Amino acid sequence: MDRLLLVNAALATMANGVLPGAAAYGLMNRAAIAVEKGRIRWVGPTEEAGAFPDFEKRDLEGRLVTPALVDCHTHLVHGGHRAWEFEMRLKGATYEEVARAGGGILSTVLSTRGATEAQLVKSALPRVDAMIREGVATVEIKSGYGLDIDTELTMLRAARRLAKERPIRVRTTFLGAHAVPPEYKGSPEAYLRDVCLPALDAAAEERLIDAVDGFCEGIAFNPDQMAQVFARARKHHLPVKLHAEQLSNIGGARLAARYGALSADHLEYADAGDAAALAQAGTVAVLLPGAYYTIRESRRPPVEAFREAGVPMAVATDCNPGSSPLASLLLAMNMACTLFGMTPEEALAGATRNGAKALGLKDCGVIAAGLRADLAIWDVEHPAELAYRIGFNPLRERLFAGADA
Repeated sequence: MDRLLLVNAALATMANGVLPGAAAYGLMNRAAIAVEKGRIRWVGPTEEAGAFPDFEKRDLEGRLVTPALVDCHTHLVHGGHRAWEFEMRLKGATYEEVARAGGGILSTVLSTRGATEAQLVKSALPRVDAMIREGVATVEIKSGYGLDIDTELTMLRAARRLAKERPIRVRTTFLGAHAVPPEYKGSPEAYLRDVCLPALDAAAEERLIDAVDGFCEGIAFNPDQMAQVFARARKHHLPVKLHAEQLSNIGGARLAARYGALSADHLEYADAGDAAALAQAGTVAVLLPGAYYTIRESRRPPVEAFREAGVPMAVATDCNPGSSPLASLLLAMNMACTLFGMTPEEALAGATRNGAKALGLKDCGVIAAGLRADLAIWDVEHPAELAYRIGFNPLRERLFAGADA
């Protein structure tokens, strides 16, 4: 609908965030939102909503409205599953042991290479639908399970198609530097030269990507190798992101900061110096408790150091077939609180305002005039309930660019 007026709502605008002295959650009671042509035209007290007599009025009877959720880190396009690895880890194998034995990412590579674009879309849709049902309106999707030029491009095309199949906004990220494929075992430099960088060029030329990512870790690529990928991204005027400091600290977070990355993700082994570098660069720390939980990590990211340095923290599902088979951003928010010590307000900011920032988006993630009318309406009394409940979805309605969806 072109004109909609929501009245008698409790708004968690997230516009004020956690600034000292600001209302928690940017909360406004007995508030109203005027929506026109997919954008928020006005936000204010319900008593002043009479200025929009021609808008279709909807009384929310005190329900909570938040920005629609943003899942800023996923790998949800892939072939196959890795339930057997779940069993393996339960028997004592570590993430690194599984990867070095030929499992992990490389297992999914074989399944993904054998899938068509249509098959990848079909298998991803149930995961997308689960996210939509929980109020997600924007999702980031990475490549990285092809590790050859053709499959990387196929994954990205499949990710783009999901936005045509469902009312959801998709941001695509090139992750060719995810792992070294079997045919290049022991030769990461050759893989970068022959496959990863040409695939990045091809994806950029086809306008299939919004950002470039990599896995900077001992079992993947070192900072010098990742710098080659980032330098190529710069030539295409593409922002960068980085999987950094998940299993060890080899300098990934500081590399991300040097390149002004949108985000550095995982960060379990980051330290105070990394936090300072990320803060200075304006880089978002994306926390991924689903992976921490699934692979039973024991070292959690330095949330307090991020707070002290003023690093924005986002929360995402890391939805993937191996280390985080999680499609619930609400559960990720709960995990961020219970496992990482974030507050419910920080978790909600992480799944809205800071999630948008981690994708370089300035038109969503908060409730404010001029932004997209991507909104979530919840049957809850307080915003903290969104991170508090486990396995319960209180979403009543989701608006996507102002339309019921």
